[in-house]
Amino acid sequence: MEVLANETRPFLQGSRLTAWELKKDKIPVTIVTDGMGGYLMQNGKIDAVIVGADRIAANGDVANKIGTYLVAVLAKRHNIPFYVAAPTSTIDAKCASGAEIPIEQRDPREVSHIFGHAITPRGVRILNPAFDVTAHELVTAIITEKGVITPPFTQNIRAYVQHA
Repeated sequence: MEVLANETRPFLQGSRLTAWELKKDKIPVTIVTDGMGGYLMQNGKIDAVIVGADRIAANGDVANKIGTYLVAVLAKRHNIPFYVAAPTSTIDAKCASGAEIPIEQRDPREVSHIFGHAITPRGVRILNPAFDVTAHELVTAIITEKGVITPPFTQNIRAYVQHA
């Protein structure tokens, strides 16, 4: 087993945190750039995708780090299971769907600068949404510390929350 971890721009959490955690637990890890997912899936290098979540709506829509939706669509295209691993506290049963989740727009300097050094020309506009929403139809299952939730998510999340 090997984990291919995205670098996770703009803060490089994958390169700095995910890789550190996996290495600490003696799990082989290779860092790949955020744009490599399609190539790796197309060439049979990915067996499953596991992402985290910042918020999970009652219907199973998932808000997570920007780029998650892109990976989910690619996984669907290549028939690769797409799992969300998150603590139970991430499930917001009062939030009906991902359409209700506000998307934070972050400081443009997070994209235009690396370690205090400008990497884009002065005056170029920057978009920097911190999160995106992945529709529940793209999610194979939600894995929590108390169990696995499978589709149909609306029904199963409701039952899960009642028993959690």
